[in-house]
Amino acid sequence: MEVRNGAEEIDYLEKGLLSRAPEDEDESVLYRASFEESQENFVKYQTARWILCSLLLVLAWGIGLFMLLYIPVRRYILRKDILSRKLHLTHDAIVYKVVRPVTFPCFGVLKKEKHVLLHSVADIVIEQGYMQSLFGVYSVRIENIGIRRPPSDDVQIQGVANPNAFKRAVLTRLSNMRNEAFSRQVSMIEDAPNSLMSYPSAAYISPSPRSFQHLGDHIILQKLEEVSSSVKRVRSLVEERHPKTSEPID
Repeated sequence: MEVRNGAEEIDYLEKGLLSRAPEDEDESVLYRASFEESQENFVKYQTARWILCSLLLVLAWGIGLFMLLYIPVRRYILRKDILSRKLHLTHDAIVYKVVRPVTFPCFGVLKKEKHVLLHSVADIVIEQGYMQSLFGVYSVRIENIGIRRPPSDDVQIQGVANPNAFKRAVLTRLSNMRNEAFSRQVSMIEDAPNSLMSYPSAAYISPSPRSFQHLGDHIILQKLEEVSSSVKRVRSLVEERHPKTSEPID
């Protein structure tokens, strides 16, 4: 139940981030990642993968021939995709946006927007496979905290021009957030004794002379009642030991 509540809380906060106004979001941007420098390498890398898959399918069923004819459209979609990508860091989240054409561009585009709360970020991993290393393409994977989200929900982004700078910016912001939280906890601990010491003095009310007078009258009455009851007990004991005897009448 606790894991589900944590995930539901993060989803609710992400929806709140998605509903923010764009101008407010731009004002809070701390770092913007770039994709333009790696545009050509990204298109070449994806095209090479497409050609390899096409050749395999040509040998298998012949469908790869249509895939080879589709390469110009594929390159156009890839170029539009990489140029539309936006990845930036705000005070409380990592925002990723992309607008890519569909398989047949005449049918419109697909929009994707993802907000990852910094409180749920465990690490930023930079990956590069064998083919990616041939074309100089990097992948950035945002790892989520495992106790709240499964590893399959990690966000993976290809084509970031300077992934190390983006990673440093995110880790620096996370470190600052932890330091701020620690400072708040220390200040709360330091303020706690002062508040406890000031509470009795503020809660104490000096008694008035009238209250002292009422208290003295009450004590005197209580003492008188105790003396009266003691006298009654002594009288009853005396009467029990020396009972009265009636004298004869001459």
